[in-house]
Amino acid sequence: MTVLGWHRLQFAFTITFHYLFPQLTMGLGLVLVLLKAIALRTGDAKHDDLARFWARIFGVNFALGVVTGVPMEFQFGTNWARFSDMTGGVIGLTLALEGMLAFFAESAFLGLFLFGEQKLSRRAHFFAAFMVFLGSWLSGYFIVVTNAFMQHPIGYAPLSDGRLGLVDATAYLFNRWAFWEYAHVMCAAVITGSFVVAAVSAYWLLLREHEEYAKRGLRLAVVLGLAACLVQLFPTGDQQGKLVASYQRAGLAAMEGKFDGSSHAELAIVGQPNVDEQRLENPVVVPYALSFLAYGSFGAIVQGLKDIPLDLWPDNVELLYYSYHVMVGLGTLLVLVMLVSALLLWRGKLFTTRWMLWVLMLAFPFPYVATTAGWMTAELGRQPWIVYGLMRTSQGSSRNVAAGDVVFSTLGYTGLYALLAILFLFLVARQIARGPAPREHAPPAQATRPVEA
Repeated sequence: MTVLGWHRLQFAFTITFHYLFPQLTMGLGLVLVLLKAIALRTGDAKHDDLARFWARIFGVNFALGVVTGVPMEFQFGTNWARFSDMTGGVIGLTLALEGMLAFFAESAFLGLFLFGEQKLSRRAHFFAAFMVFLGSWLSGYFIVVTNAFMQHPIGYAPLSDGRLGLVDATAYLFNRWAFWEYAHVMCAAVITGSFVVAAVSAYWLLLREHEEYAKRGLRLAVVLGLAACLVQLFPTGDQQGKLVASYQRAGLAAMEGKFDGSSHAELAIVGQPNVDEQRLENPVVVPYALSFLAYGSFGAIVQGLKDIPLDLWPDNVELLYYSYHVMVGLGTLLVLVMLVSALLLWRGKLFTTRWMLWVLMLAFPFPYVATTAGWMTAELGRQPWIVYGLMRTSQGSSRNVAAGDVVFSTLGYTGLYALLAILFLFLVARQIARGPAPREHAPPAQATRPVEA
């Protein structure tokens, strides 16, 4: 493998492992706000207890996200120095905003939410939960804006020294690609959070433990998860696909295994791309569907890979094709699971339908797999560019780092992340076994006056 291949492999490994944590953080952030809002509106203390339980899971998850996120910042300098040198004048804005504004706001209010409940009024504690949610989602937005610039660069101008400079911050920060990518990513995070809450709640119901808490958690998870799944498909997924069709036509052709361009293009459900022979083997297709989904017309022409110069093709067509189809297939499955769960909930049978509780308990890994496949689709589809149309991936890596150095550090990351994964699973499993607990109130003589919001 070339040194560029090792740079890409290390970044792919570290960012894939890292993103297992932020997606749950952002999903649980919304869950915490909703639980606190319900508790504040109804006066139901059990929703407060449930929020306190999920806040503990949030805290563990947040800590692992911070630890695994630090290497990502260093890799911009150690592995991708030429990319950072060329684009730092643009993407430095959002990376700084993410670290110095969103992350610190989230961290500060998370401390208040976890440790200040007995000192804050109920409204102030809800406000702390809202700021944790807002901080995590702002953090996600700034990262997505950075990625959107790499996918569809706007708001920049080339400088005399060859670097890129930011000339229109508004265009950069409100890139249309960023808007739809962010909406799609946040829906995925909410789906992940909903399935995790549903899995734990289903587990408790199957064991007949913490049943009152489990019913409240499962009801919220199913309603929230179904809404997020539907919005994930339309409009966010639809609009994201149309942007790819407009600006990354080679990526679209590779995702669909489409080698020959045509009008009334078919949508491939399954099949195996044969790049050497430039054809899709054993296809099962929906006639005309791709033209309509990509361009809004059944007669629209969809370019095939043969219509595009070979040096502009994504460099791993097969992996891109399968990543895309895994994402779509699992996304469809998740919608079906939530639809059936919602139907059973509406009929008052969900809490006693054990086979469905088993499905919900075992389904929680699927959103993680679907999200990983989705990010692989986005990043592989952009190739061979690190900044689309401006800088190739081969031009972005560091010149002075040998392949052996990258292999050595990758092995170190692998061992460290394995230990972190074991620690994370142990801490979360201990919290699930412990379950929610009513708030411990201070004795009257020691009670302190709440701080009003």
